Amino acid sequence: MPTAPITSAETSAAPRSRSPLVSWLAVLSVTAGIFAIVTTEILPVGLLTSIGADFTVSDGRAGLMMTLPGFLAAVCAPVVTVATARVDRRVMLGAFVLLLATADFLAATASGYWMMLVSRVLVGVTIGGFWSLAAGLAGRLVPAQKVGRANAVIFSAVPLGSVLGVPLGTFVGDLAGWRTAFLVLGAFSLAVFVALLAVVPALPATRATRPDVLGAVLRGTGTRFALVLTFLVVLAHFGTYTYVTPFLERVTQARSGLVTACLLIYGVAGVVGNFLGGATVHRYPRATFATAAAMIAAAVLLLPVLGRGDLGAVALLVVWGIAYGAVPVCSQTWFAKAAPGFPEASSVVFTASFQATFSLGALTGGVVIDHSSPATVMTLGGCVAVLAVFVAWFHRARRIPFPAAPEQG
Repeated sequence: MPTAPITSAETSAAPRSRSPLVSWLAVLSVTAGIFAIVTTEILPVGLLTSIGADFTVSDGRAGLMMTLPGFLAAVCAPVVTVATARVDRRVMLGAFVLLLATADFLAATASGYWMMLVSRVLVGVTIGGFWSLAAGLAGRLVPAQKVGRANAVIFSAVPLGSVLGVPLGTFVGDLAGWRTAFLVLGAFSLAVFVALLAVVPALPATRATRPDVLGAVLRGTGTRFALVLTFLVVLAHFGTYTYVTPFLERVTQARSGLVTACLLIYGVAGVVGNFLGGATVHRYPRATFATAAAMIAAAVLLLPVLGRGDLGAVALLVVWGIAYGAVPVCSQTWFAKAAPGFPEASSVVFTASFQATFSLGALTGGVVIDHSSPATVMTLGGCVAVLAVFVAWFHRARRIPFPAAPEQG
């Protein structure tokens, strides 16, 4: 039988002896860790053609750099959560950040494409491990009344990785070579490791999420709808966004500086979408998720038509960025609403499904682009996003309710 639902009293017991400043520095160090992970994970999007040219591999094969981390993260999220049930969370966070730094330095010095892929395997292990542990840490770092704000700060690292990390990494890659971008990320990860040791308190494990708890969550109707919606939207997004640089270079005829600017504009739009989606998804989960999917579908379907000019490409990337910025919060909220009594388990399922589909989308897009064109990738991705709109509509039409949240004690 699953363990009893975790209540707010159990998850929000921050040490009273710690000063507010140190507590918030701990929150910021976890945020910096997620920022480093997100940036490392998606940096190849901006450097895809440069890395592929250096190792003389096709865009599709280069896309494996996006595929491998997602698959490994999907496996590691539940495995790490169960296997490290009794290990201090601070120790595990530090270990995973060190692993991330190792992966970045290995990428920066890779002598062959196979070594680059090994570094991406390490990134995948880090993503699954760090995320599965960090998702519920806010309640152990700050007082109960500050947990919501701390969570907002921690998860802001996701869009900031797109807004700041990837464009800056791409800019460094344009100036000094893609290897330098990974070298800088490795140094930043070491700084995060030091910060974690300095300001994060000891975090002994409290309650484990066992395999039977995960099984109970997966059997819920709401969770299954969340899995289908996440699969379709994330598949559509990463099957296309992974290859947006080849599209901008070949179809839009954009120079490297404009490509970097487009990625930055997309990232800024993503931050806007994150806050817009977060403001409405709790009250209107179906409508918010469906709207995001519809906007992604429209943007990527129109890119081959209107994205041949700079202005059209930029405008559609703004729409796309706003839409996808709302997707992670929509997906995570739907999973949480589907299993309100088991927040850690729902977070693990969310992480695993999101990362698995992330990698599948990159892999599928790579196969398509190697056998057709970037425009075809966009068209197929848009059609998949349309399916997500219909799934959200079906959930509403059938009036399928979300389970009631358990009473907190």
